[in-house]
Amino acid sequence: MEVLTTAEMEQADRLAIAGGTSGFALMLRAGQAVAEAAMDLVDHGPVLVVAGRGNNGGDGFVAATELVARGRSVSVILLCERDSLQGDAALAARGWKGAVLPCNAQAVGAPALIIDALFGAGLNRAVKGDPHDVIEAVNASGAPVLSVDLPSGINGTTGAVMGIAVRATETVTFFRRKPGHLLLPGRVHCGRVRVADIGIDASVLDELRPRTFENIPKLWRGAFPVPTIDGHKYARGHAVVVSGDVAATGAARLSARGALRAGAGLVTLASPRDALAVNASALTAVMVRAIDGKDEFADMFSDKRLNACVIGPGAGVGEGTRQFVQAALSAQRALVLDADALTSFADAPDHLFEAIRSSADPQVVLTPHEGEFPRLFSDMSNKHPLRSKLERVRAAAERSGAVVLLKGPDTVVASPDGRAAISANAPPWLATAGAGDVLAGMIAGLLAQGAPAFEAACMGTWMHGEAGAEAGPGLIAEDLPEVLPAVFRRLYDEFCIAY
Repeated sequence: MEVLTTAEMEQADRLAIAGGTSGFALMLRAGQAVAEAAMDLVDHGPVLVVAGRGNNGGDGFVAATELVARGRSVSVILLCERDSLQGDAALAARGWKGAVLPCNAQAVGAPALIIDALFGAGLNRAVKGDPHDVIEAVNASGAPVLSVDLPSGINGTTGAVMGIAVRATETVTFFRRKPGHLLLPGRVHCGRVRVADIGIDASVLDELRPRTFENIPKLWRGAFPVPTIDGHKYARGHAVVVSGDVAATGAARLSARGALRAGAGLVTLASPRDALAVNASALTAVMVRAIDGKDEFADMFSDKRLNACVIGPGAGVGEGTRQFVQAALSAQRALVLDADALTSFADAPDHLFEAIRSSADPQVVLTPHEGEFPRLFSDMSNKHPLRSKLERVRAAAERSGAVVLLKGPDTVVASPDGRAAISANAPPWLATAGAGDVLAGMIAGLLAQGAPAFEAACMGTWMHGEAGAEAGPGLIAEDLPEVLPAVFRRLYDEFCIAY
């Protein structure tokens, strides 16, 4: 589940070498893993290896040698002069007994398979000249492409396309994934990703202490709330969702349903009186309580059992919503702020951040999408090719004092303590009105059961993606809570929990 930046991966290599494994031994294993993947991907026909000047190219030479030994026809084109290769890459090239052709677009042709070993994960400049033309020819060839470590042209730490990038059918990486395998647009270019064991012992992670993870159940298993046989509904928490006025009630009801299905023992919708009949007529297991204004809202929290809250979906933008947020923070309840609650602080985000930081042990989750994020973090542009989504969300969490969840097909969750997780399980049909409202409610439902904010946000995001896959194409937001029982069953099976 650990995800390593390119700098961390280089350190892992150095630690493995310091532990007695030679760099060339690592390259041999990497190249052999590439050859194995190539045999699985295309079992016959000529293979073209497109090699660069660094260790990535060395891996390509090892793969070429291994494939010839297995009876495959292989050609190699090289970005530089063979004599200019250095270190382990030069050793790997010496093991290749075939011809080496100049690296130009015309040499690509139409082989049965192309192995892309041009650039490694550390590329941080725009691809130009012959490499640009070669990548263009690789993409135009129509052949399946197997990329070594990362598709050439993708920055491994940010996932950015550095001018142009290979569109791979499959990517073989080593030891652990990089952020570029999970963040867009890198993930789209990677195709299927397989992680090969090349002999780096997992103990190196003890020294690296990675702070970035793929959002999978293993990450948060220890915090996953499981009802006990002797429990009751009050032991599972009571979530409150704030409704908008009579013309904007649906989003809050979606959140409330998400909170209930995510396991909260009770959920109450705090509804303006003018919307009470509308909300009450549309809800059954979710309770409805008339609330007008901040004083009545604050009075709700005299009941200590109301331990989690969602403010934002359909709540309205303005002073009223700001006051509700302040009241929930003053009551020191676990809090999810979404949509209108975020926009309500657009002109004074520091007021929100100060209020969060003044709360003792704040369990606050902010859930913006890319359109809402700059309303609170206006200086954190997503336009710079070397400033990744991961870096922006991590910086936002540190600044705000809250867990920040930036939604999208590559949702990133970051904690003020520096931990971050990247999700890769959201299907495209989750992009539908109201899906984010359900997610906010799910996170609140998990918070109500005692899950810490970072873990609750990660759990909710992963389960949201799985629910989207379970519902399938054509889903609407109302479908998501209804398929959560199937997601819970799979989790219980994975965690070996009886149900």
